[in-house]
Amino acid sequence: MLPPIAQIPAGWTFAALTLGLGGGLSLAFAAPATMPAVLAVAGPVGELWLRALQATIVPLVAALIFTGVFQTVRTASAGDMARRSLGLFIAVLCFAALVALSVPTLLLALVPVPASAGVALRASLGGSVPATLPGVADYLRSIVPVNVIDAAANDHMLPLILFMSVFALAATRLVPAQRDTLSTLFAALAGAMLVVIGWVLALAPIGVLALSLTVAAKSGPAAVGALAHYIVIVTASGTVVWLAAYPFAALVARQPLGRFARAMLPVQVFALSTQSSLASLPAMLGACERLGVRALTAEFVMPLAVALFRATSPAMNLGVVVYVAHWYGVPLTAGTCASGFVMAILVSLSSVSLPGTISYIASVGPIALAMGVPVAPLALLVAVEVVPDLMRTLGNVTFDVAVAAAVDRGSPDPDEPR
Repeated sequence: MLPPIAQIPAGWTFAALTLGLGGGLSLAFAAPATMPAVLAVAGPVGELWLRALQATIVPLVAALIFTGVFQTVRTASAGDMARRSLGLFIAVLCFAALVALSVPTLLLALVPVPASAGVALRASLGGSVPATLPGVADYLRSIVPVNVIDAAANDHMLPLILFMSVFALAATRLVPAQRDTLSTLFAALAGAMLVVIGWVLALAPIGVLALSLTVAAKSGPAAVGALAHYIVIVTASGTVVWLAAYPFAALVARQPLGRFARAMLPVQVFALSTQSSLASLPAMLGACERLGVRALTAEFVMPLAVALFRATSPAMNLGVVVYVAHWYGVPLTAGTCASGFVMAILVSLSSVSLPGTISYIASVGPIALAMGVPVAPLALLVAVEVVPDLMRTLGNVTFDVAVAAAVDRGSPDPDEPR
């Protein structure tokens, strides 16, 4: 159970972004003489908030990966229906991660980040890019950490994730008392770090205002165009996953396409209004009933899906990092993409149901660190997450119901009333 987490309405952060961009543009064009004095205050304020945000990522990821792997293994031991559900969850997440590695790259090749905007925003936001890329041998050696504490201290996420995953698997083999103690410890650590992130994000309007004012003052109108470009590209990745739920329902769950679409419509309307898969659970159970999914299956799979399965998460989280990589000119090598692919799936399975801004930092930050992509832009991009988050919720609830129907179709109990 999660502790109370401080929440700031997304509208406040978005309003701070709008105010900061407008103020920065006004400053640059109407009162350029005052820019040095204003930026001397806004720059450090934004940087301090960004540093506080970055400080929470590594300990949170370590705790979430442990609890996520631990929970997944225990769920898999719950029976055939649980294993079928997890198998479909992972298959869909792998597809979503492939979407993230292909769709943004294709769209950016067709409609690239405006060159002037990219240069200006890089100069404003900062963030370092690796000077050299590791060879294949160096990459493979880096996966297994010699010192996991050193790996964590230097933001080397892939060896940290591998170690925590193996550690969690080993913990499942302990006697119940020891196993439960470790599970409680890491759950408490994750909960405490989420509270800290909540505190930091409670200051998001101030931090985003300072960052966006600085960016707009230095970059000019290019900043606004770049943010709009980002929203379109990242939302497109989620849209592909959302649309894929319909052929999945037709081909895998063998649901008539029109029937599935009609059953999902009220769920999607409700999900868009709440922006929460958890709040949409009763509506999703109602859709399962309209589709003829057995109550036993729906009542088992749907809560499991809400807890573990976020179909759009790899597509959009990894899509954000791919976008920033293009923005900063970070080469996407086979090793880099493999790191992002694995990390996106593990983070998706390990993330809990959280408010959009907290989930954004906890999910996207580790992927960026694993791929050697700067995390500094995330502090600004989180302010426009309110728009892509609509597609996240839409795709998640649609695939939740589609997977439940697919699991039900594979149930070995054909005599249960449908």
